[in-house]
Amino acid sequence: MSKLEQILILDPPHDLRFKGPFTDVVTTNLKLKNPSDRKVCFKVKTTAPRRYCVRPNSGLIDAGATVTVSVMLQPFDYDPNEKSKHKFMVQTIFAPPNVSDMEAVWKDAKPDDLMDSKLRCVFELPSENDKVNDLDSSKSAPILNASKADGLSVPKPSSLSLDDTEMRKLMEECKRLQSEVSKLADENRQLKDDGLRMRKAPRSDNMVSHSAALMGRDQGSSSLPSLLVVIAAIFIGFFLGKFIL
Repeated sequence: MSKLEQILILDPPHDLRFKGPFTDVVTTNLKLKNPSDRKVCFKVKTTAPRRYCVRPNSGLIDAGATVTVSVMLQPFDYDPNEKSKHKFMVQTIFAPPNVSDMEAVWKDAKPDDLMDSKLRCVFELPSENDKVNDLDSSKSAPILNASKADGLSVPKPSSLSLDDTEMRKLMEECKRLQSEVSKLADENRQLKDDGLRMRKAPRSDNMVSHSAALMGRDQGSSSLPSLLVVIAAIFIGFFLGKFIL
């Protein structure tokens, strides 16, 4: 047994307690107090390193100072047969003067200079009564908040009359806006009709002029063969008369 075993103070001294359910991270704190007049090096170890996150897991405690170590249990499926496997050990040693390399301190430490403080993990599951109480409190809290909100939101008679007046004004404003919207819709519809008529009018004029041009072209093309026949007949008659005479 070393000197450190009498001067190092752990809080809690023997057990680390974790309260379930263990569906989320559960954190408990371990306080390491150094009442001596020398610096002390410490290191926290566990038999289940995958289940815990320890911050800080090593360091230096000044003379008369206290360091708080957070031990965070990760979510897991609780197994009663496994609880005896979870243990922690806090190793401590007096720090040499002008310490700079912590790893070298632990590597060169003699067994007689080390102090090992062991702690076991205790898992506390909530009882059925606790579950019922938690459920009732979670249900009653929203109801209480709702009742408070309702109590705060109950208006006075004067505010009620004021709200009615504002409501009437809003209704009249809505009606006026609706009538303006209907007028704008009628004007928009009238503009659309005028636009359609304007589009149809040039199209009909173009169709009439186009048909007239086609008719003139047809007449011109039909009169051209008749003229050629007359000219040919004149020439034939002229030549025949010349030969006969």
